[in-house]
Amino acid sequence: MNIALPGLFGNTYHQRRVLVTGHTGFKGSWLSLWLKQMGAQVAGLSLPPDTTPNHVSLLNLGLDEALVDLRDATAVRETVQRFAPEVIFHLGAQALVRRSYQDPVATFDTNVMGLVNLLEAVRVTPSVRAVVNATTDKCYDNRHTTVGYRETDPLGGHDPYSASKACAEIVSSSYRASFLACPSRGHPVGLATARAGNVIGGGDWAQDRLIPDLVRAAVAGRSTEIRHPHATRPWQHVLEPLSGYLMLGERLLNDPHTTAQAWNFGPPAQGHLSVGAVIDAFAGHWPEVRHPHDAAPQPHEAALLHLDCSKAEQQLGWRPVWQAGTMIERTARWYRAHHERATLLSHDDLRDYVQAARQSGVSWADS
Repeated sequence: MNIALPGLFGNTYHQRRVLVTGHTGFKGSWLSLWLKQMGAQVAGLSLPPDTTPNHVSLLNLGLDEALVDLRDATAVRETVQRFAPEVIFHLGAQALVRRSYQDPVATFDTNVMGLVNLLEAVRVTPSVRAVVNATTDKCYDNRHTTVGYRETDPLGGHDPYSASKACAEIVSSSYRASFLACPSRGHPVGLATARAGNVIGGGDWAQDRLIPDLVRAAVAGRSTEIRHPHATRPWQHVLEPLSGYLMLGERLLNDPHTTAQAWNFGPPAQGHLSVGAVIDAFAGHWPEVRHPHDAAPQPHEAALLHLDCSKAEQQLGWRPVWQAGTMIERTARWYRAHHERATLLSHDDLRDYVQAARQSGVSWADS
């Protein structure tokens, strides 16, 4: 096997069996790429891609995959037992706020009962030793404060998506305490939850997300309607939280008891930007992105959201690598290369990100 990125995360993932749920999605496809580049034996469990184009098809990773709905408990159990993974990264979800208003039942069914189905499968699969459940920063009871939310703050959720992810946090805590540390298993299963801020990067074509909406409009030669231009979010490149997820997987294998808890992964203060500021910066790298105009009244979304990531920084040694300007420039560059030259820059972005991490002395990048 040709290992493009050896030595990362203590070489934990080389030849290790890893299952990624939601591998056909934006984050899941990037995580699958990274794991493959480290020599992992990667399997995927997900619905088929719901956009054309889509990142996972462009990558053509040759994964062992099962196109399974998380709501199908039997299929989930059979798939997990067949793959017999040692580590599971659970990224499969209904991840769109506006879609959750349109179909709240499917949102709760997928994000809550889908998680239950997965954890029930873990209970009967002895090979599993670590599970990283990616939830969201929106799982907090948002009180619109400028103080960053910490992992000990109350959970909540105004919209069905946010509420479903708060529920997923509670489900994770319950299974961790009730089943996964049970001595009868022979070994504990470390289960951690990861709460990340808004992510951008190449390869996302989902509906009702800022960068994909800007890209579609630029390609079509039109302006973009922006729902909440003054809303502030913790923006980061998709590779930033993924490095946190991979750190959690490594730590859970070595120390399942201490690491099995909730963790925030977000940008420093300069990455907390308004939607309008992100648009202006993105348009600076792609002139075809036209100045947007405000849309009609929209369903409720939080206008202010900040994360406190000091726990991950102090206890895991995790920290962001790319500055906000780099994050936006690399994202615009990816989409322009794909649109104008049909060129895929994902491998370049991953390589350059790892190189930047090594230069900055981030612990996981030591080779």
